[in-house]
Amino acid sequence: MSRIASLSLDLDNKWSYMKTHGDAGWESYPSYIDVFIPRVLEFLEKRGLKITFFVVGQDAALEKNRESLAKISAAGHEIGNHSFNHDPWLHLYSKEQLTEEMQKTEAALEATFGYLPTGFRGPGYSLSATVLEVLAERGYDYDCSILPTYIAPLARAYYFLRSPDMSDEEKEKRKKLFGKFSDGFQTLKPYEWRIGEKRITEIPVTTLPFLKTPIHASYVIYLATFSKTAARQYWRMALKMCRGAGVQPSLLLHPLDFLSGDDARELEFFPAMRMDTGEKIDFLSELLERYSGEFDVVCMKDHAANARKNGALKLRDAAEIV
Repeated sequence: MSRIASLSLDLDNKWSYMKTHGDAGWESYPSYIDVFIPRVLEFLEKRGLKITFFVVGQDAALEKNRESLAKISAAGHEIGNHSFNHDPWLHLYSKEQLTEEMQKTEAALEATFGYLPTGFRGPGYSLSATVLEVLAERGYDYDCSILPTYIAPLARAYYFLRSPDMSDEEKEKRKKLFGKFSDGFQTLKPYEWRIGEKRITEIPVTTLPFLKTPIHASYVIYLATFSKTAARQYWRMALKMCRGAGVQPSLLLHPLDFLSGDDARELEFFPAMRMDTGEKIDFLSELLERYSGEFDVVCMKDHAANARKNGALKLRDAAEIV
């Protein structure tokens, strides 16, 4: 088995979390980008890591963010498309709406970073056959929107529980947030979507082999708020099981892995946001030290290219997505 593994970060801004949570005030696009970007870039540089940042188009379209965001690509990291409006219900969009969404995002990202993205991740892991059709038409190489886990309904129920003021209409939009139970039966290994004559490589977000519980950094950090020893053991077990199952892991990061409630009071309700920033970053450093010690960590574009190079990938028809 190749030692390849990938690392990516969904650059969800403060306003996008507030919007998904149904909080007032998100329309003014409050941001922590100017605080977060220098912090994460310094962290990655110290560890020699080059990763993929999935950037929301609306953030790149705002002049106030562009100087900070441009530092990401200047530091050698890949930029991916994370939609324009960060609506985790892209499966409800028409083809015309999705085409406009991609056009606006690509224009903002190209203006900020100087090139067009070739990879996509749907906010809230939202994906549909129509999304894949639009991506294929626009020349994307890979997608990373599949989260193979059985516990999506539990995560969604918890999210609604922490959002008591959300209307029934808003909950209806979010009824597929984080996916569905059947996603747990999805493979953890890369494969290709067939969209007519075109192909898009899918790199699923890795979950624990067999059990399919999450192993992305936010989840392991949350476990650490109860017991760092248990969280470390879980992480070691996850990497061992990936090697045993022949899975090249793809680890997902979020900005809140580097922030605390002191940085974003509006988001204190999120798990682990009461952990001290320094303590959180030190623990994340432990996780990534082990990760990069056991695998050769690359960006998502390189992971997808490696998967295509090292053997015929299984084909799935985009029409299978329900």
